[in-house]
Amino acid sequence: MRRFSQRSALVTLSEINITPLLDLAFVLLIIFVITTPLLEQGINLKLPKGGAPARPRDKRDIRTVEINLKGAFFYNKLQLPLAQVEANLIKDSQANPNLVVDVRADENGRWKDVAAVMDCCQRHGIKVAFRTEPPGHK
Repeated sequence: MRRFSQRSALVTLSEINITPLLDLAFVLLIIFVITTPLLEQGINLKLPKGGAPARPRDKRDIRTVEINLKGAFFYNKLQLPLAQVEANLIKDSQANPNLVVDVRADENGRWKDVAAVMDCCQRHGIKVAFRTEPPGHK
């Protein structure tokens, strides 16, 4: 009868211990599940319904201006006054002529705030795109 406690140093282990591999897989899964909702989290807005899905664009060409229900302006997730948003858009459009401004506004927000951003972009020749919820999206 052979004793396993007295193995020689030349005997190789032919089985792979998969416990550390599974631990790593579960940790990565948990990290993925936690961070995925945070990747594209903007301001909590209720967008109007309608519109066709947007064509893919280069992310370097997009700046986002969000307008919440109270009329506060957010430029790339930073709350700024309209004059500062306009200054940032002018600076970015001079650096990148392909710049497109995505306007995301709450469906129950004031129209004058959307019109102010639209007017700012039009005066400086900046392209504007409006973000809506796809039809049937909840």
